[in-house]
Amino acid sequence: MNIYRKIINLNVNLAKLKKNGTTIGFVPTMGSLHEGHLSLLKRSKKENDVTIVSLFVNPEQFNSAVDLELYPRDELKDFKMLEEHANDIVFCPDVKEMYPKKEEHFFELDGLDSVMEGKYRSGHFQGVAKIVSKFFEIIKPNNAYFGKKDFQQAVIIKYLVKKYFKKSDINIVICDTVREPDGLAMSSRNLRLNKAQRKAAVLVSQTLFKYIKKDSKLSITDIKKKVFDTINENQYLQTEYFNIVNNETLQDIESERLEHGVTACIAVYADEIRLIDNVSV
Repeated sequence: MNIYRKIINLNVNLAKLKKNGTTIGFVPTMGSLHEGHLSLLKRSKKENDVTIVSLFVNPEQFNSAVDLELYPRDELKDFKMLEEHANDIVFCPDVKEMYPKKEEHFFELDGLDSVMEGKYRSGHFQGVAKIVSKFFEIIKPNNAYFGKKDFQQAVIIKYLVKKYFKKSDINIVICDTVREPDGLAMSSRNLRLNKAQRKAAVLVSQTLFKYIKKDSKLSITDIKKKVFDTINENQYLQTEYFNIVNNETLQDIESERLEHGVTACIAVYADEIRLIDNVSV
C-alpha cells in the first residue's frame, strides 16, 4: 500500500497508472474508519483496477470549532485497516497542502444546500463541495464512492459533478448505509457516545423503520408527529429536524401520503453529538 501526503508525489504515480489505462476508484473519508467506509473500499476494489482512499478531516465543512477538535482521529489504525483490506493508495494530506491559500470559490448548488443539513449547518456543503472538487481535480477518478447515510451530501455531489465537471467521466456511486447489528447507522461520531447515549441512539433507526413504510396508513403529518414524539421522549435524544423529501430536489413532499421516490431524513442530538440517518421509500 502506497501512502502519499503531497499532491505532486501522488500525481507522479497517477500519471503512470493512467498512461497504462488503469481505472481509478476513489473513496473520500475523514478517517476514523469503520465498516461503512470499508464497504465502499470493497465495492471500489471490485469495480476498478486501483483504489485510492483519502484520509482528511476537512475544516471547511465544520460549523463548530469544538466539533472539529473532537472529531476522532487515529491515522495508524486507519492505515492498518486499509492494509488489511488490500487498499492500493492512501492520500492523507495536511490542511496546508489542500488549502495553501484562503478559499474564495462559491459553488452554486441550486438550493440543494439550503435545506435540512444546510439549514442548520450554514456553509457546510460549500466546504464539502470545495474539498470534493479539489480531490476530483487532483485524482480524476473513474468512479467515486459515497455512502447513502449522508443522503443529502450524495445528492449534492451528483449535482456538483453534473454542473462543474461536465467534461469529466467521473461516475458517482452511492452505496447503501451500513448499520450496526442493532440498526444504528455506522458513523465515526458514534465513538463519542457514552453507554447511555449509545443505547438510546438506536431509537433513531428503529423509529424510522417503524414509520417509514410505503404501505403506511398514516398521513405525513401523523408520521412526523410520531417520529418527533418517540425520539424526543427519550431523555438522551433531541430531534433537530425530520423531513420527508423528494429524492432529487430535496424539497418537502406536498403529498400527505408516503410515495415512491422520497426519503425521510433526520438529525438528532445526543447531548452535543449529532447523529443523522435516513430511510427511502
